[in-house]
Amino acid sequence: MAGVEQPAARVPASAMVVVLAGVAAALHLGKLPPAVPALQGALGITLVQAGFLLSLVQCAGMALGLLVGLAADTIGLRRSMLIGLAVLTLASVAGGFVGPTPHAIEWLLVLRVLEGLGFLLTVMPAPGLIRAQTAPGSEKTALGLWGAYMPLGVALALLIGPALIGVAGWPAWWWGVAAASATAAGAVFLALPADAPRVARSSEARTGEARAPGPTGRLRATLGAPGPWAAALAFAVYSSQWMAVIGFLPSIYAGAGVPAGATAVLTALAAAMNIVGNVMGGRLLQRGLAPGRLLRWGFGAMGLGAVAAFAQWGDVGLPPALRYLAVCLFSMFGGMVPATLFLLGVRLAPGPSTVSTSIGLIQQLSSLGQFVAPPLVAWVAHRVGGWQWTWAVTGACSLAGIALASRLDRLRPVEVRAA
Repeated sequence: MAGVEQPAARVPASAMVVVLAGVAAALHLGKLPPAVPALQGALGITLVQAGFLLSLVQCAGMALGLLVGLAADTIGLRRSMLIGLAVLTLASVAGGFVGPTPHAIEWLLVLRVLEGLGFLLTVMPAPGLIRAQTAPGSEKTALGLWGAYMPLGVALALLIGPALIGVAGWPAWWWGVAAASATAAGAVFLALPADAPRVARSSEARTGEARAPGPTGRLRATLGAPGPWAAALAFAVYSSQWMAVIGFLPSIYAGAGVPAGATAVLTALAAAMNIVGNVMGGRLLQRGLAPGRLLRWGFGAMGLGAVAAFAQWGDVGLPPALRYLAVCLFSMFGGMVPATLFLLGVRLAPGPSTVSTSIGLIQQLSSLGQFVAPPLVAWVAHRVGGWQWTWAVTGACSLAGIALASRLDRLRPVEVRAA
C-alpha cells in the first residue's frame, strides 16, 4: 500500500445507488423495534415473541452469511442484490396483511426469516459492486459510505416508524418499508450494468483463480485465507459492543424515567453518529491513513467512550449529559471501524471472485457477535444490579479489536500478493 493516496474522490452515482439499496435493506431490520407496542396491541404477541422477531435476522446471518455470500459470487452480484430486494419487498408486503388470527405470530416469524435471507442477498454483494463501480484507488470513500448503511437505516426507522405507525398503523409501516426496497430494486436495475456471463471466467485462469473456479473452490479459498478471518473477527468484536450499547439505550433511559419520545430521538441520534464516523473513516483512508492505525483509533475510542458512559464507583460518575455525549462519541469514532473493515474485506479476499464470500464470512461473525453480546451485557447488568459494568464487556471487545488490528497490519492485500 505504498505510495501517495489521491484526495477523496467523488463517489459515482451507481455506487451511491448500491449504498441506498443497503439503507433500504437496513430499514427492514430497524422497522420492528418501533412497532413492538403496536404489534402487542393489535396481534397480542408477547414480549418474548417480539424478542424472537428481533433476533431471527441475526440467526439468519449466523447460519447463512457465508453461504449467501458464496451464492452471490455464484449467481452474480447485481442479480443477487435484485433478488434480495425483491424478497424483502414481497415479505414485507405480505407481513402487512397479517391479521389478529391464532397463527399471526407464526406467519410473522416465517416472513421474518425470509426478510433475513433477503437482507443477506442484498448486502453481501454490495462491497464488490461498489469496487466495480469506482475507479482504482478511489473506492475507499465509497466503502466508507457503505459502512454507514446499517446505522442510517436503523436511525431512519427509529425516527420515521413511530410517527407513521401512530398515524396509519403498523401495516402501513410495513408497506412503506416495502415501497422503499422496491424503489431501491428499480434503481439498481436501471443504474448498474448486468452481470458478466459466467463463461467469461476463463480469463481468470491467467490470474491464479483457476484453482478455485467453482463454489466449493471459492469456499475453500476463503476459509483457508487469514485475511477474511481476521477482518471477520474484528467486525464481530465491533458490532457486538455497538449493538449492545445502542440496543439497550432505550431500556437504560426508560429506567431513568426519560419519556418514550425523547428516548427514541436520543437513541436514533446516537446511532446516526456512527454514520459520521463511517464517512470520516472513508476520507481518512482515501488520504492515506493506514487501515491498522484507523482500526486502533476506532477501537480505542470505543473503549474509552464506554468507560466514560457507564463506569461508576458508588455514587461517583459523570453527569447524564456527559454520559450521553460519551455514547455519541463511542458510536461516532466506532464508525471508523466498519468503514475500514469493508475495505480490508475486499482487499484481503483471496481473489476477485471471492469478495462476496469473504464479506459473507464477515457478516456471519458480525451476526454472531450481535447475537451473543447483548444477552451477556444484560446478564452482567442483572448480576451487579445496574449498567455500571457494561464497560468491562465492551472494553474486552475493544482490546481484542486492537490486537486484531495489529494482525491485519501484517497481512498483505490480494493486489500485492498477486503482483
